[in-house]
Amino acid sequence: QVQLVESGGGLVQPGGSLRLSCAASGRTISSYGMAWFRQAPGKEREFVAQIRWSGVYYADSVKGRFTISKDNTKNTMYLQMNTLKPEDTAVYYCALQEAGVLARSPGAYDYWGQGTEVTVSS
Repeated sequence: QVQLVESGGGLVQPGGSLRLSCAASGRTISSYGMAWFRQAPGKEREFVAQIRWSGVYYADSVKGRFTISKDNTKNTMYLQMNTLKPEDTAVYYCALQEAGVLARSPGAYDYWGQGTEVTVSS
């Protein structure tokens, strides 16, 4: 059984930084594509970043500010978020995709964490 557990969310001022973590069990993340999504109140879940064997990919809205990475020895994925803006406020979810293809649609992912809340406000 696959479990994904996010952590690291919280309240931060505009311009600040946070690092989210996604600890995986039941799968070795080195073998699969993984991604971060977010969902703001009243909005659809949207793609943030993906990491797979061929590289990393970002939504235009976070490019240059967010960095996705993973530590295969800890079976954990990360999202370093810098220069945060109020519009980054959302619940952030990690997701695992068994197919390992480049994908920005939530429907392409097979397993999800419970989410961690990020609030950017002064």
